[in-house]
Amino acid sequence: MVSIKDYDSDIENTWCPGCGNFGILAAMKDALAAQGIPPEKILIISGIGQAAKTPHYLKCNLFHALHGRALPLATGAKIANHELTILVNSGDGDCYGEGGNHFMHAVRRNIDLTVLVHDNKVYGLTKGQASPTSDEGMITKIQSDGVLSETFNPLSVALALGAGFVARGFSGKAEHLSKIIQEGIKHKGFSLVDILQPCVSFNNINTFDWYRKRVYALSEEGYIPNDFNKAMDLSKMWGDKIPIGILYQKEKPSYTDKIKKLKESTLISGEYSQKKVQNAIHSL
Repeated sequence: MVSIKDYDSDIENTWCPGCGNFGILAAMKDALAAQGIPPEKILIISGIGQAAKTPHYLKCNLFHALHGRALPLATGAKIANHELTILVNSGDGDCYGEGGNHFMHAVRRNIDLTVLVHDNKVYGLTKGQASPTSDEGMITKIQSDGVLSETFNPLSVALALGAGFVARGFSGKAEHLSKIIQEGIKHKGFSLVDILQPCVSFNNINTFDWYRKRVYALSEEGYIPNDFNKAMDLSKMWGDKIPIGILYQKEKPSYTDKIKKLKESTLISGEYSQKKVQNAIHSL
């Protein structure tokens, strides 16, 4: 029987008091325990940023990658052992900025990963400059005249690229978020969960109160996430009403399902022959 305590880490947490990341951490522990996945069967990979510290605060296998490089590393790990449950923790800057190109191709490949993006609409680790998801006109210490670029919409982009699982959560509703994460883990293919995560230090606009007045759960309206066009419309809703929940879900073969060799066994369980490797090198 797996419990939340099995995932408790003894590493000191250095997030700011009141940070929205705490709700995400609680939701992750609850989701993993609810799915009965023991820590040794989980790999969590992250890039750089406050969101990327998340694996440190969980007792499990982890790898802390370079800025924006969590997804290619997670892709390699999944190909090496497709039986391993792999989650990626990233921030809006880390995933959609530095890692934007990797994000696009991970969706295309439909690699079986659950990607949790802590979207606080700023770069929280480096003192609050604008990120790809910052609203146009938002004033920061760096963008003193306001953000000039249009806001990047990760949900619309993921849908347009053919993602089979596209969802949005809110760290202020940890129980609801846990259910989304669980469904993302169960989905066989690329699962994006963009999580509205208030930054209490550098974003004074998109606060907990601001989101609580606007977010509503799609499940409460009996929404069924099987209509692409409706999902695209919902992905563009922002302002007085912001939908949270699973916007779209469609099963299709994942990347590793298409590799015939992996139907026999995992790549890491295969026989290793140093002689064959050397012969292959010399034949180049």
